[in-house]
Amino acid sequence: MDLQRKLAILADAAKYDASCASSGTNRRDSRDGKGLGSAGGMGICHSFAPDGRCISLLKILLTNACQYDCLYCINRASSNVARARFTVEEVVTLTLGFYRRNYIEGLFLSSGIIRSADYTMEQLVAVARTLRERQFRGYIHLKTIPDADEALISAAGRYADRLSINIELPEEHSLCRLAPEKNVRSIRRSMGRVRLKLDEAQEARQTPSRSKPPRFAPAGQSTQMIVGADSASDKTILATSANLYGAYHLKRVYYSAFSPIPEASRALPLAAPPLVREHRLYQADWLLRFYGFAADEILDDTDMLSLQHDPKLAWALRHRERFPLDVNRASREDLLRVPGFGARTVERILTLRRVGTLRTADLARLRIPKNKALPFIVLPDHRPAPALLDSTRLEARFAPQAQQLGFGF
Repeated sequence: MDLQRKLAILADAAKYDASCASSGTNRRDSRDGKGLGSAGGMGICHSFAPDGRCISLLKILLTNACQYDCLYCINRASSNVARARFTVEEVVTLTLGFYRRNYIEGLFLSSGIIRSADYTMEQLVAVARTLRERQFRGYIHLKTIPDADEALISAAGRYADRLSINIELPEEHSLCRLAPEKNVRSIRRSMGRVRLKLDEAQEARQTPSRSKPPRFAPAGQSTQMIVGADSASDKTILATSANLYGAYHLKRVYYSAFSPIPEASRALPLAAPPLVREHRLYQADWLLRFYGFAADEILDDTDMLSLQHDPKLAWALRHRERFPLDVNRASREDLLRVPGFGARTVERILTLRRVGTLRTADLARLRIPKNKALPFIVLPDHRPAPALLDSTRLEARFAPQAQQLGFGF
């Protein structure tokens, strides 16, 4: 099989994995004349995957052959799909070639399980090691195999910027039913090992020493959960995410809406969940990581996120007793809960009110959406009308925005 045909098969096979961001790594570039590529900076041409995600990484599988038979996976052992496999040298050649053409900023590499977990992990590490030996300084994200030897995980962290281990589903019984060869305890054990190595590397960097501390996955680790392949509620998914963030210090949990596959098992849903559900989970995840919300607060009286309103607005509508807030007196924690107020906006508000009093006109300068924020705040020249203090009327007012998706919290 020629290289172009392999690329067509293995790039398409990788599209279901959402966890391919390149943020958080240390910045390396080739302006010193000692390498090829950069993990940050300008000059990257972005493209869009068939599912609509913007990507700037060469995102491929080493092979889509797999000895596991996960029912939700198009590449499962029993699936009737065309199979292909790259050699280590072919992946290296493709990565360097695409970077030289300015198509990508790095490599996202995963693989089906072939022969054994250790053999598959050895092949993935070999790609990353060869790229670094050829002075490639771009971003490398490797998927790690949960059952692989700890020495191989350590080697992966030396060459890759980020490691990820997909937990796949939020509930253990669902994983046992849909992916019988996988084991939640094994996945979490591997996450724990990676976290320990990340902690050791951070401690070494903070300890004064003449020698350079060992490098280990500077962009941390991430994971992915499939949404809608089982009956797990949004409350369960967010609780699982909160636990993963706390226990393993993950950089990101990615959410991937289940996509029905050909010749699917009867154990799977017949239809995909609405994509807006995936979007709402990302918004709720943002609240967990940057806005001080706990998982049980975001969904305090229901199991599913509203598809009509973003999670912060939905929470504010349920808790009108917390509003309106005086913008010039409220604490940072309370301001972060105001619909329309982003984390950076709140920091600017705190800075500005040290030297003066904020008024309605200042909202425009801070790029705050007034229609969204005004019902929840008090300013010297603004107090919400009594009609805006009623939750039912407010909910009706915001209903037309149901289709206006965005992260303007």
